[in-house]
Amino acid sequence: MAYDWISVTTDYGLRDGFVAACHGVIARLAPAVRVIDVTHEVPPQEIRHGAMALAQTVPFLPEAVHVAVVDPGVGTARLGVVVVAESGLLVGPDNGLLLPAAQALGGVRAAYELAEPSLRLPVTSATFHGRDVFAPAAAHLALGVAPSDFGPPVDDLVELPEPFVAAFPGKLVSEVLTVDHFGNVQLAATPADLGLSGLSGAVTVHSERVAVSTVIGRTFADVPAGASVLYTDSAGRLAVAVNGGSAAAVLGLGPAQECTITASPTAT
Repeated sequence: MAYDWISVTTDYGLRDGFVAACHGVIARLAPAVRVIDVTHEVPPQEIRHGAMALAQTVPFLPEAVHVAVVDPGVGTARLGVVVVAESGLLVGPDNGLLLPAAQALGGVRAAYELAEPSLRLPVTSATFHGRDVFAPAAAHLALGVAPSDFGPPVDDLVELPEPFVAAFPGKLVSEVLTVDHFGNVQLAATPADLGLSGLSGAVTVHSERVAVSTVIGRTFADVPAGASVLYTDSAGRLAVAVNGGSAAAVLGLGPAQECTITASPTAT
């Protein structure tokens, strides 16, 4: 099956030429295929952040080959893989980055190691598999090369550990999944977890550094400028925002840190 689209997600940033090199390899091999950049601003080496960014985006993209590169283990024994999902293909390192997106695309049907030398660049850098292995693989897949032509099946893909969430009466503890461009803090917890805690109305959000009075609301304007709100974000996760500011800066929270929500002392 051929694809008209390739999406690209990386932690490369835009200061250097890394993204352009990957685009160039795709364009040379599959010039008619169109490319969508999901993001290149994943925090360096933050695999879970990249996995969440991709998984929360792919349901809204056309059926495609999705390349993702957040790869602190590049050049080691970790495998490069193509994952066949129900509604698309995913290419990248076997480090847990691809599986959440595969689940968002209907689940994993098969996976294969990127082992065939003729389907990568002739000279392969030990530190730039995005350009030399993953981008060529995506281009060949978009042109209709079968995933099974790349190498042997991979039956045991690496999975990221489940993010920590614990709900108690009057208390919800959650790992931070991501922090977006606006400083909104996305939690692993969902509204269902909040329901289990029994919390409603006014709450207090705690980090290791500070405790902030917060309102459970629907959108940013539910609180005055500079105040914080706990809401359900567009991915269906609980998130903390500051209207007109950065919740991450106010709370001192970042990915993989722990956030605790309790009833406000003033709640009635």
